[in-house]
Amino acid sequence: MRRGFFCKTGLLMASLLLAGMTVQAQEAGSNAALKLTLDEALEIALSDNPTIKVAEQQIEVKKISKDEAWQALLPSADFNGTVQYTLLASVMKMQMPDPVTGEMKVGEFKMGRDNTSTWNGQFQVSLPLFAPTVYATMNLTKTDLDNAVEQSRSSKLDLVNQVTKAYYQVILAQDSYDVLCRSYEQAEKNFNVVNSLYELGGTSEYDKISAEVQLRSLNPTVIQARNAVNMAKLQLMVLMGIDPETEIVVEGSLEDYEDQLYGEALKAGDYSLDNNTNMRQLKMSETMLNQTLKVQKMNFLPTLALAGTYSLQSLYNDNWKVYNYDWAKSSSIVLSLSVPIFRMGNFTKLRSTKLQISQLNENIDYTRRQLDMQVRSYIDNMKANADQVASNHEAIEQAEKGREIASKRYEIGKGTILELNNSEVQLTQARLTYSQSIYNYLAAKADLDKVLGNDEKIQVKE
Repeated sequence: MRRGFFCKTGLLMASLLLAGMTVQAQEAGSNAALKLTLDEALEIALSDNPTIKVAEQQIEVKKISKDEAWQALLPSADFNGTVQYTLLASVMKMQMPDPVTGEMKVGEFKMGRDNTSTWNGQFQVSLPLFAPTVYATMNLTKTDLDNAVEQSRSSKLDLVNQVTKAYYQVILAQDSYDVLCRSYEQAEKNFNVVNSLYELGGTSEYDKISAEVQLRSLNPTVIQARNAVNMAKLQLMVLMGIDPETEIVVEGSLEDYEDQLYGEALKAGDYSLDNNTNMRQLKMSETMLNQTLKVQKMNFLPTLALAGTYSLQSLYNDNWKVYNYDWAKSSSIVLSLSVPIFRMGNFTKLRSTKLQISQLNENIDYTRRQLDMQVRSYIDNMKANADQVASNHEAIEQAEKGREIASKRYEIGKGTILELNNSEVQLTQARLTYSQSIYNYLAAKADLDKVLGNDEKIQVKE
């Protein structure tokens, strides 16, 4: 409480109005504040983020496409009807022999009757008996659906990665803000000591000015750190898909994660790219190209279909009493066989698809090498930061001891204000570096999980 009081006092000196508004807003929204753990933040993000919703809708679209493929094998029924009203029937003229003299004369006859209507109706049912292209397309749509599911998984992995790092970024910003607040409080204490000594004639005006400058120079840094906390929270809320006006509380410190660093850094050496989403999508693309090639080869095979028709026809009706018409009925069954002989476009498509498969195989090998390099880089970063955390922890202890010694030396007149200021700067830097090294480790771990396709958090949500 005392530390918070001194920190707020420093902020009021720099920006009284802004700080007052912030305190009022916090007090007004404290009852509605949303406390978040990492798992809760991920759960909200996987439920409310628009990107995930779009990916889920894309899966539904692919499911419909899959149904459309096998539905092509079902019978289809159609009804066609026409009504034709003849105003003036056409006349056909032709030469014909006279039945008496045998002389060729021009005769004519009407092809219908004027002012009459002709009605036609046809009901047709068709059924494909052998359609190899449809069979191959069914396998293609199934793989396309699997690819959409994998793309959705890729979106979730990317979101988990971003939310995880944003969550850790909030904690880093809060830790940095806390470190700077403590540095401000210590600078204020140092100023009070120096000022008391100056009033008693125990130190020079230069020391007093130096201590005051040290105190005032921390104000902008503390304000920037506070703004960094707000921006980090805003970024987290945007990724989670919640209202940016919501007040969130992220409790804890990066120091809480120190114990788990070393074991995870050692385990990270054993990895596999089998679950990497990029590799899985590339392999699915390869499968889809092979299936497309198979579909194109099916175009060289014959197709067999069965169709049945039932027709009604009524000619030369001079009224509109349909129920009194004389209807002529007919029906038929047709078995049709279509055998492709030559289509140059089919050969061109085959060549193009084979080239695409070859290009994709090269891309798969190149991507695998790149991913392997990324994994090794993340593992090296994790190990380096884990070692750095241990070193920084010791540096903090040494810096605290150095500041205590510098403070005592100055109080008894053996030290200088420069030593005192430097000791505080070194301690502040050691604490910030310590927090940063833990964050760097956690960020590298999050990136490693994304590359390896670690979907444990996604499966828990599902």
